[in-house]
Amino acid sequence: MQPTVSIELKDAVYRLSYIMDVPVKDVIERICIDGLASRSVMEVLGLSFRRDARFRNTLFLGDITRPSVQRFKAAGPTERVSVRFTAEDFENVRLLGYSLDCTPSRATAILLETALTHSDFITPFCAEYIRRKLDPQRISELQKVIRYLNSNNPHNEKISWALILEYARDGLDAFIDRWK
Repeated sequence: MQPTVSIELKDAVYRLSYIMDVPVKDVIERICIDGLASRSVMEVLGLSFRRDARFRNTLFLGDITRPSVQRFKAAGPTERVSVRFTAEDFENVRLLGYSLDCTPSRATAILLETALTHSDFITPFCAEYIRRKLDPQRISELQKVIRYLNSNNPHNEKISWALILEYARDGLDAFIDRWK
C-alpha cells in the first residue's frame, strides 16, 4: 500500500526511521497500529466517521452528512510512502477506511498523520530507542522531529527533551535496579 502524505510528514517518518535505525515500512506500520490502539487518536478520527464503527470496546457513531475525507489533500507538496500490514492489521485499516468513507490507502495516510501528531505515540516510541546512546547526528534529527511534532500538535502539548529523557531515565533506573 502506498498512501500519499505531505513531504513534511514523510520527512518526519524518514527521520524517525534513521534515528531509530528501523526500516521506514516498519516505522509506518508501528505508528498506524499504535494509532488504531490509541483512544485519543480514534476519538479524533471518530469526528470524521461517516459510518458507525466499533474499535475495541468503543462504538463510534457515524454521520453520513459529514464531509468526505477521500478528497482531502495535505497542505503543500505530497509524496507516496510504502507500508505493509499483516492481514489482521489491514482489516483494521480497511474498517477505518469504511468508517471514514474512503479507501484503505487514504485511511492509512489520515491515520499516520493523526497518530504521529499525538504525543501519546511519539514519546514512548522514542523512549524505547533513546535509552541507547545516540550519536550527535541522530540527536540533531530527533530535534527536527520534535520541532515538527510541537508545531503540529492539536492538543497544544509540548514535547521536550526533559520529557523524553525522563522516559529514558526511568528505563535506565529499572535496568540498574534489576542488576543490583
